[in-house]
Parts: sequence; structure tokens; C-alpha cells
Amino acid sequence: MQRLKKTFFQSLILLGIVPVLGVVCLSTPELPVGEFAGQWVWLGKACVFFAVCVLFAFAVVRPKQPTLELLPFSRMVVWTLIMLGGMQAVWGLRQIYGLSYSNHSLFAVTGSFFNPGPYSGYLAMVFPLCLNECLALKAKKNKTWIEEAGCYIALASMLLIICVLPSGMSRSAWLAAAISGLWVYGMHRNWRGILNNFWIKDKRRVLLIASISSAVLFLFLTAVFYLKKDSANGRLFMWKISLSAIADKPLLGSGIESFPATYGSFQEAYFSGGNFSPQEELVAGSPEYAFNEYLQIAVERGIPMLLCIVLTLAFCLWFGVKSGQLSACGGVISFMVFSFSSYPLQYPAFIISLLFLLMACLIADKRKWLLLGFAIIMGGIGSSLWCNDKSEACREWANARIFYLSGNLKEAEKDYERLYPLLRNRATFLFEYGHCLHKQKKHETSNVVLKEAATRSCDPMILNIIGKNYQQMGEYVEAEKFFIRSTHLLPGRIYPYYLLAKLYAEPRFYHSDKLRESVEIVLTKEPKVQSTAVKQMREEARELLGNH
Repeated sequence: MQRLKKTFFQSLILLGIVPVLGVVCLSTPELPVGEFAGQWVWLGKACVFFAVCVLFAFAVVRPKQPTLELLPFSRMVVWTLIMLGGMQAVWGLRQIYGLSYSNHSLFAVTGSFFNPGPYSGYLAMVFPLCLNECLALKAKKNKTWIEEAGCYIALASMLLIICVLPSGMSRSAWLAAAISGLWVYGMHRNWRGILNNFWIKDKRRVLLIASISSAVLFLFLTAVFYLKKDSANGRLFMWKISLSAIADKPLLGSGIESFPATYGSFQEAYFSGGNFSPQEELVAGSPEYAFNEYLQIAVERGIPMLLCIVLTLAFCLWFGVKSGQLSACGGVISFMVFSFSSYPLQYPAFIISLLFLLMACLIADKRKWLLLGFAIIMGGIGSSLWCNDKSEACREWANARIFYLSGNLKEAEKDYERLYPLLRNRATFLFEYGHCLHKQKKHETSNVVLKEAATRSCDPMILNIIGKNYQQMGEYVEAEKFFIRSTHLLPGRIYPYYLLAKLYAEPRFYHSDKLRESVEIVLTKEPKVQSTAVKQMREEARELLGNH
């Protein structure tokens, strides 16, 4: 009877865990690209279901005996992630061999994600879990048939991940998998004890091995850097600008979800100073994320909040190692390494996986009430997400976008206007709405919407269209100001200089010197990618100069 109660209790907990972590497999192609409203509402419902399962399990079974303690909670989380990681790896293999479609036209393998970066990061997070379970079960004597099967399942998932991970070309994921995997392997081999013994016996040999290892690591990191040099330089430049933003407001930050606009204002100020290199001009972009979660947290919420989060992660890792939860700790380490040069906290699947891994580190023997408290918190968060469901509005937005792209602007405007109160916190929606109004020559209303978009994005096209609106309203000084801001935000773009040339050619705002200077930049600046649009702009710029 006692064993039956334990099985029933653990089955209910597992039943609640699977849908929550299974959000990673949810794909919503019917929503606009990069929109996670469908995943958030699923996650909200799944968290409520998880809370109900846990509360029901406690209410029915009322675990008091030692045999019903909740040490297996971490095992449930770990094995659920291992199974999901194996499924994602198979999904990627099917995409590589053309048996399943990719979610991005430019990349062959994305899994259920939109691009290979976060997909690879998810696989890297699962990799140390597979490795630890495989090593732990392999070392165990007198294994049951379930443990034997578990060893092969963990090994199979790990090998599948190793097969798929290189194809994602994510250096961040490679480093995360390598570092977390070495940590797990080192914990099993007791490298710390071995190194201490070596140090006592032969210090010179230890120093020699350390020097060789450091040299190999340096060469490896250099090779990884030069594999995609421009991409790496771009991230370094983003971090440089982000550090400037942190220095401006180190304590409280700029506000939640303020990173794109804050970053844009500091990049604009940096380039307007003129003290920048051609390399920085080449690699600069208009990012939505910092490609470093630690810096992004500091920009938005300040250094004290960042320190609190890092200390919380460190405490969970310390406690997890102390209680023997090496799989969960390996997953958290991989996540932390990946977060250093990517943006996993922008994905619901990563956020919920991290929360459950941290709880797997904390919920050890004789801490069953911690699980109950965690379930109640997750139920509250889930209810909030469920009540704040924007998935239907995003589906209607996707339909409105069809009118927008096909040129049926009046119908698109009706839908955008109706959806505006629900989706006004989305920069892409605001840009489309403002651009739709601009094309219909509703310049004042367009600028109101686009200026709101500029508080949520650092896309220079927003500034360009605001400037064009002012130009068509005859407010040439304002138009010039926004075009110049666009050239400062991304000086490598030719389009804002072309717009300035057209502005200076206006009879009521004619400036011959400024016109000649703008045309010269359009004709001589080297674009990142040669295109028909660049050729057309250069031809029109020559005509403008010839006519005046």
C-alpha cells in the first residue's frame, strides 16, 4: 500500500512536469515571426495544471513517511529534459536530411525554434544531463532493467546531440556543452582530489600541464573567434555599448524591456562623436538583445539586481552539488555559459527549464514542502500568463499583415487600429501600423505611432519614416534631425544619406553643399551587401546632383 501511494504521488508530479517543460516542442507558425504569445499562454495553462497536480498529490497522499520524500523530483525534471532533448535532436536530424521543414529559410536546422542559435543552446543545456546520468548509471553495480534502459537512453540522447550540435554553428552552444560536460566528467573522476595529490607530489608537472592546457584553450578560443569573425566583433561592440548604458544608470537600470531603445540611444551618441573605427561601423547593428543576458539584466534592472540573480544561481549550484544533484547543476552551468554570449532568457522554454533545474538542485531529501510552495508560486504565475493571453490578438495581427504586405492598406489600418490597445508593447506591430499610416499619407498619426515604436526599438527605419513624414508635411528641419539621427545610429547604411540628399534637393530647403556631401557619401560608401536598391539609389543621387 505504501509503495502504491508513492507511485501514485510521483506519477501525479511527473504528469504536471511534462506539459510545462514540453513547451519547447510547441511551434506556432500561424503567429508572426519571433512572437511567443502562443508559448506563453500554453506555459500559463501548463503551470496551473502542474500546481493542481502537486496540490492534489499532497491532498490525497499526504506524504509523511520517509519513503515518500521527494528526492525523485530532480530525477523527473532531468529525465523529462533528456527525453525532450533527444526529441529535439531527432527533429534536427530530420531537418538536416530534408525529412522535416526548417522554421527559417536561411538555416537547414532549427528544431522547433526559429533559428539554430537557441536550438543549439537548448541541446547544449541537455547535454550534461545526459552525460551525468550515463556515467552515474554505468558506474552503478547490480543495475535493474530500468536503470540499464536509462543508461542506454541517456547515451543515445547524448550521441544524437553530439551529431546535431555542430550543424547549428553556434560557438556559444559548443562552449556551453564543452565546459558543462568537462565539469560533470571532472566531478565523477574527482579531478580536484587528483590535482591536489599531483600538486603535493610534483608541482612542476602540474604547472606544465596547466600551461599546456591554457595554450590549447587559447588556440581553441582563437579558432572559434575567427570562425565567424564579424559576428564575434559585432557582439564585442554590443557589449561595449551596453557597458556604457550600465555606467549611466548602474543602480536601477533603464527599466524592464527597455534594452533596445536604451542601446539605440547610446549607440547613436557613440557614433555621433565621430571617434569610431571602420570595423565598428561595419559590425554595428540594431539588436533587440544584448547577446549577453548578464549585461542585459544590468542595463534594464541595474547591477544590484544582477548580483542578486548571480548569487541565487551560485547558491543553488552550491546546494545542488552538496546534495548530489550533478545533472541539474550541469544543466544550470551550461545555461550560464550560454547566456554569456546569447539570449536564452528571451525564450519561454529556457526560462521554465532553468526554474525547474534550480528547483531540482534545491528540492532534496526532507524538503517536500518546498515543492508545495514552488507549485503554488508557479500556479500564480501561470494564472497571470493565462489571463494575459495575447495569442488570439497575434493571430489577428498575422492576418492583418497579409493586407499590409499585399497593399490593401485601408483594411490593414482597420485591423491595426483595433489591435493597437492589445499589442502596443510590440515594436514590430507599431512599426507596421505606423508605416501603413505613412503610406496612406496620414503623416501626423503615423509619427505618433512610430515615436512610440522608437521607445521599444533601435531600428533606424523608424527614424527614416518619421523623417519622411516630416518632410512631406513641410517640416524640413525636423526631417533633417531624424535623418541625421539615423546616420548616427547606423553610419554604415546608405539609405539615410540618400534621404538627406533628397531632402537637401527640395526647393524650399535647398542646400548645395549639404546636397553634394550627401550624394558623395551615397556614391562612395561601401554597402555591406551589393543590391539592386543600392544601384538605384546611386543612380537617383547622380541625377539629383546633375539637376542642381
